[in-house]
Amino acid sequence: MRGENLLAEEGADLFGHDPDSGPLAYYAADPENDLYLASPPELADAWRSLVAGLSRQACGDLAQAQAQLDRHVEELGLAFRLRGDDTERPWPLSPVPVLIGGDEWARIEDGLIQRADLLEAVVADIYGAQALVTEGHLPAAVVSGSPHFARRVVGLQPPGGYHLKICAVDLARGPSGEWHVLADRVRLAPGIGYALENRQALARATGGLLASVNTRRQSDFYGALREGIAADCERSNPRIALLTPGRLNQSYPEQAHLARYLGFSLVEGRDLVVREGRLFVRTIAGLKRIDALWRWISARDIDPLNFDTGSHIGVPGLLSACESGQLVVANWMGAGMVESRAMAAFLPALCQRLLGEPLKLRNAATWWCGRPAERDYVLENLDELVLSSSFHTSVALLPQGTTRLGASLREEERTRLREALARRAMDYTAQEIIPVSTTPGLVGNRLEPRSFTLRAYLARDARGQWQALPGGLGRVSRERDLHGSLMGLGDLSCDVCVVDLDGGAPALPPPPLGPPAVRRAQGLLPSQAADNLYWFGRYVERCSETARATRTLLEEASAPPVEDGASSTVQRLAHLLLRWDAIGPDVEDRIPVELAEIAIGDLRQSNSVASLDDRVRSLALMLRDRLSRDALRALGRPLPQFTPGNGESLIAATDAVIERYAALMRLISDTMNRHDAWRFL
Repeated sequence: MRGENLLAEEGADLFGHDPDSGPLAYYAADPENDLYLASPPELADAWRSLVAGLSRQACGDLAQAQAQLDRHVEELGLAFRLRGDDTERPWPLSPVPVLIGGDEWARIEDGLIQRADLLEAVVADIYGAQALVTEGHLPAAVVSGSPHFARRVVGLQPPGGYHLKICAVDLARGPSGEWHVLADRVRLAPGIGYALENRQALARATGGLLASVNTRRQSDFYGALREGIAADCERSNPRIALLTPGRLNQSYPEQAHLARYLGFSLVEGRDLVVREGRLFVRTIAGLKRIDALWRWISARDIDPLNFDTGSHIGVPGLLSACESGQLVVANWMGAGMVESRAMAAFLPALCQRLLGEPLKLRNAATWWCGRPAERDYVLENLDELVLSSSFHTSVALLPQGTTRLGASLREEERTRLREALARRAMDYTAQEIIPVSTTPGLVGNRLEPRSFTLRAYLARDARGQWQALPGGLGRVSRERDLHGSLMGLGDLSCDVCVVDLDGGAPALPPPPLGPPAVRRAQGLLPSQAADNLYWFGRYVERCSETARATRTLLEEASAPPVEDGASSTVQRLAHLLLRWDAIGPDVEDRIPVELAEIAIGDLRQSNSVASLDDRVRSLALMLRDRLSRDALRALGRPLPQFTPGNGESLIAATDAVIERYAALMRLISDTMNRHDAWRFL
C-alpha cells in the first residue's frame, strides 16, 4: 500500500513540470487538427505531465520507453496473428496513450448509447415486425443483400428481449473536433480484450503515471459485461462459455485472456452438444449445462444444421436451444446485418423515425448506389469519395470487400465500375473522405503527429442499460496523413484514457439489485482440454527424456574408452533414440555427434526435440486459459542453438533444453491448482 502511495506522490509531482520544456515543448502539428494542441489547458497539462513522466522513467530517451513497454507486453503474453501466419506476433503497443477529457467523453458516451439503442431497434424490427421495410424506410435489398442476414431467426425472440448485448463503434475525430462514426460492429467485438490488455501493460510499465493524471478505471465495465450476460439466464448460478473458432483465429490470444479474466469457459464447437433443447459442454464428469454463450464466430458458422452446412467449427442443432429459450447468446444471430456500409446511408433517417431525434454522433456521409440518384451522384463526384463494397464482400475492383479512393481509379477501372454499377449497383457504396485528427505518436525518440482512430465498446449491465468502456482501443498510424475511411489494420495500438479534470472520479451507478452469480470456470474441465493437457504433459516428458538420452550419448562418446563399455553404451543409446523415432534408421553409418544433431534439431523426425517442442507449443496455445503467463512466456522462447559438428555445443544445447522443461514444470507446479486439470497434465 505504501508503494502505491509513493507512486501516486511521484506522479503527482509531475504536474509541476515546466510546460515550456520536455518532450512536448517542440511538438509541431496543426493546432486545430491535433488532439493535444486543441485540448483545454487542464487536459494539456495532463498530457505534458504524463509524457514528462515517461521521459523521466526512460532517462530522457523516449525510445527506451518503447523498449520497456515491449518487455512488459512480452511478459504478459500479448500476441496476435495475421491471416496466413503460422506463428503469433507480439502485440504492437505505443507507450504514449490518447487522453480525452471527462466532459468530452460524456458527449461521446451519450452518442454511443444512442447509437446502440438505434441499432437494437433496427435489428428488433428486421427480425420482428419488419415495418421499416414494408413502409419503405429501408430497402429490402439492404437487408437481404447482407451475408449476415439470418432468415432462420426471423420471429425468434432472444431471452430478455435484447438482440445486442455487446457492440463496438469505430470513431474518428475530424478537424473541427467533431467525432464521426466510421463503422458499427455488432456481430463480434474484436479488440475488447486488447483494450483491457493495453491498460494492464501500460499500467505495469508506467507505474503510477496513469493514476497521477486521474485516469478513469476500466474494470467496472468488464464486471457489468459479465453481469449483463448472466442477467437473462434462467438459473441463478449460470454457467457462461466463450465460443472460439480455435487457436488459429487471429484474435485467439485475446479470447483466451477474456475467458480467463471474466471466469468464462473457453470452448470450441467440438466441445459442445445440444440435447433436448439445451446446450451442454462435454467434460470429464459428463455433460454440463451451458446457460449463456458469448460467440466469437459468425452466425453462418455457428450451426451447420440450420445455417452453413459446410461449417466445421459450429454446434449442430444450436438453434434449437435458442428456440427453446434455454440459451442466451451474445450477440443474437443475424445482428451483424446492420454492420453493412449500405446501412449507414439510412441510419440518420432511421434515428428520426425510431428514436425521434437526430444522430448525436454523425456518420461519414454515405451514398448507397442501389438507387439511381445516389448512383449518378457517386459517378459524378468519384474523385471526392471513397468507394467500398456495400456488404464487405468481393466485387469488381474491390476484392475481399476492400476500400479504395475514387481518385485512385484509372480510366479503364472507371469503365469497369460503370459496367458493374449497371449490373448490380446495390453492391457499391461511397462515403465522404474525413480528414482524421492527429495525436502525439512516438517515432524513434521524439513525438510527431500521427493519425488515429478509436474503437469504443458498450455492454449491457444487469439492468439492461448500456455501459460504455471509458476509453477503448486506439489505433495510431505510422504515416502522417491517413483518411479515416481508409484506416485498415494500422501499425500500432494505444491505450485511450478518459481523464477527469476536476480531480474527482465520476459517481458510479448504484449496484444492481441481486445480480445473478457467475460460476467460475476453474472447476469445469472440457474433455478436449483434458485431452490437450494429457498430451501436453506427455510431450514435455518425451522432450526432456530425449534431451537427456542425447546428452548421455554425447558424454559417453567423448569419454575415454574402457574396454568396449563406452561403445556398447553409445550403441544402446542410439538404438533407444531409434525406437523413440528421434533419429533415422541409418544408425550404424553415423557418428554420435551426427546422431545427436538429428535427435535435437531435425524436424523431419517425429520425436526429435525440435518436433516435440513444436507440439508442446501448439498445445500450449490451446491451453492459454489453463497455463500461467510465466509458463507461456517460457515456452515462447526459441530452442537453444548449437554449432553443427561441435560436441560441446550440442551438450550445452541439451543442458538448456533439460533446464528449460524442468523450469517449465516447476512453474506449472507452482501456479496450477491440484484439480482434475493437474491430474491430466
